[in-house]
Amino acid sequence: VQLQASGGGLVQPGGSLRLSCAASGLSLADYAIGWARQAPGKERKMISCITRREIISPYYEDSVKGRFTVSRDNAKNTVYLQMTSLKPDDTALYYCTTNSPCYGAGDPWLEVWGQGTQVTVSS
Repeated sequence: VQLQASGGGLVQPGGSLRLSCAASGLSLADYAIGWARQAPGKERKMISCITRREIISPYYEDSVKGRFTVSRDNAKNTVYLQMTSLKPDDTALYYCTTNSPCYGAGDPWLEVWGQGTQVTVSS
């Protein structure tokens, strides 16, 4: 069972990136999925998550609200994080995980973290 985050890279301030979280050994359709990030010298922080059935609106941490959008494509077994208007403060290692605040009553529980993908915002 694995989650694989990808799509990170070096981007200029104001630019965009789309991160992908692909799964092997589990169906992402069965789980709420979260995106967390860890900047150098800081604790890992949850920034967004999407519920299993998308009945409830996704969660966004205040610093990314209005700039980041989380979505899922269950047919591709992938969850995305579209990031726009990127700032240097968004520089971090980004992780996807099944352990998020979007976990709902009745959802199956399995804690899996991807290995992280680096996002660097710099001119």
